[in-house]
Amino acid sequence: MSNYHIKHLEEYFQVYRKSVRDPEHFWQEVAEEHFLWRKRWDNVLSWDFSKPEVKWFEGAELNITENCLDRHLRTHGDHTAILFEPNSPDEEAQHITYKQLHEKVCKMANVLKDNGIEKGDRVCIYLPMIPELAIALLACARIGAVHSVVFAGFSSKALATRINDAACKMVITSDGSYRGAKKLDLKSIVDEALESCETIETVLLVERTKNKVVLKEGRDKWLQPLLDAADSTCEVVTMKAEDPLFILYTSGSTGRPKGMVHTTAGYMVYTAYTFKNIFQYNDGDIYWCTADIGWITGHSYIVYGPLANGATTVMFEGVPSYPDFSRFWEIVDKHKITHLYTAPTAIRALAKENIEYVEKCDLTSLKVLGSVGEPINEEAWHWYNDNIGKNKSPIVDTWWQTETGGIMISPIPFVTPTKPTYATLPFIGIQPSLMDESGKEMKGNQVEGRLCIKYPWPSMARTIWGDHERYRDTYFSAYENKYFTGDGAMRDEVGYYRITGRVDDVIIVSGHNLGTAPIEDAINEHPAVAESAIVGFPHDVKGNALYGYVILKEYGETRNLENLSKEINQQISDRIGPIAKLDKIQFVSGLPKTRSGKIMRRILRKIASKDTSNLGDTSTLLNPEVVQEIMDNSL
Repeated sequence: MSNYHIKHLEEYFQVYRKSVRDPEHFWQEVAEEHFLWRKRWDNVLSWDFSKPEVKWFEGAELNITENCLDRHLRTHGDHTAILFEPNSPDEEAQHITYKQLHEKVCKMANVLKDNGIEKGDRVCIYLPMIPELAIALLACARIGAVHSVVFAGFSSKALATRINDAACKMVITSDGSYRGAKKLDLKSIVDEALESCETIETVLLVERTKNKVVLKEGRDKWLQPLLDAADSTCEVVTMKAEDPLFILYTSGSTGRPKGMVHTTAGYMVYTAYTFKNIFQYNDGDIYWCTADIGWITGHSYIVYGPLANGATTVMFEGVPSYPDFSRFWEIVDKHKITHLYTAPTAIRALAKENIEYVEKCDLTSLKVLGSVGEPINEEAWHWYNDNIGKNKSPIVDTWWQTETGGIMISPIPFVTPTKPTYATLPFIGIQPSLMDESGKEMKGNQVEGRLCIKYPWPSMARTIWGDHERYRDTYFSAYENKYFTGDGAMRDEVGYYRITGRVDDVIIVSGHNLGTAPIEDAINEHPAVAESAIVGFPHDVKGNALYGYVILKEYGETRNLENLSKEINQQISDRIGPIAKLDKIQFVSGLPKTRSGKIMRRILRKIASKDTSNLGDTSTLLNPEVVQEIMDNSL
């Protein structure tokens, strides 16, 4: 079927029309021709957004690891599956072939089984970007356990929340991790988290940094001796199409994080199909996504999408600034990277440095560049295009979410003409719509509204773990019969989409979605704090940074406000993680509120962004006088 790999614009339009005219037949063709099934489906799709309920390839049976590993052994067995580049350039890179990866995954799967993990059990994975992280995901999937990866930069409290929400039975972690010049102690974070987790029976420990750790009798086990003793064959567990594959937590605009549940068959089909097309991957290419597997980007486009296509996927343990700012470009040069998929934050940070860091490296191997995590600003787009792509490697500016499972709006390289800051056209099968304030769909071009999707796609999350009502309320209650993304977007004169940012209280900082409510909760736990409000403001590198307005219980108190700011940030770091720290903290006597007590964040955002020419009508506020006071003292 030629439309598995789209090669020119006319073909895109043909395939797109086919995919939206008859979605079921289209996805059936893709699924039939490119994957291994143990049993064929009885029904391609049943859906009802009012419940909401979506089922793809119902009745089918499969195992995703058979599609990512076993089926490549005959033709690609000796090809590199995972190319691991360690934190230190002095440590040798590892090339793990498909045969070796298959054996490692089988051994890990047998270790999981030997430690009581069965189909349906939840396993929490809290690991740095080392091969064991990808191996652990695939081992869970091989035996039908549900993996829940938690980014290894989260605090013990955030980790405990996620373990308890999913009632995980096991944690896989390491003694520590390397991050640039730092050596982090992951084991003590896990120990602290597990003080409040009753469901964990076993902790498996990878030795990475040789940190001194204390093993808890009967619970903690070093992983390597168990792997050494494990059998290297492990039959796959047959999964139903709609069985959960993983839970991945994303920040909510209110309260606790949401455990998005992704199921097996639709997720596999969509991530594999998007990877092949959006990166125009061909045999022999070396593809590098710089994300962490702790985020959805890593799940879909470091592990499952690439491996389902028999690709070589790079895992990088380190950071772009270590040992110096040429590290990314040295890796491209060293491994002859053909595809580089990174975040605007990284691009902006590297663009600020001396261009010599780039110029001393040979980047001629690059064919396709990608951007993910937030809309890329025009200046960063041009720098990336001119200096890294040398105006010959198209940039795919991809828009998607944890909830969508795969890329939804994006150029296809060498197919879609690109336009800076625009994610361009919907991907095959995706039916976006822009809604106005009154809930009507906006037809035609040159319009701006709220971005919804009006038809299901195979990789969409099916629910929030343990809380289907919250799933319905969050994504399907705003607009009838549509999935609401939480993002605003504009459609230009040719139908290209540009994402204009979140319309709820989630702020994207360095590509991380941070809900304001959990950060405010952490601040408000400080004994000196009465109330707080967080907004985002533009930042040259992070895209957005966090600005905190804090009311103290005793306003004007004489204690050192600088120390107080440090304490507040430490509290945020402890509760959520360092990624959520505030760049600016302004102590205020009050916050602008409506008569119903709602904080007018719109006004606070404008003050934080130094855009106070038009604050709108403040006369309806309960306390309009506080606005001037905040403006007079803004940072």
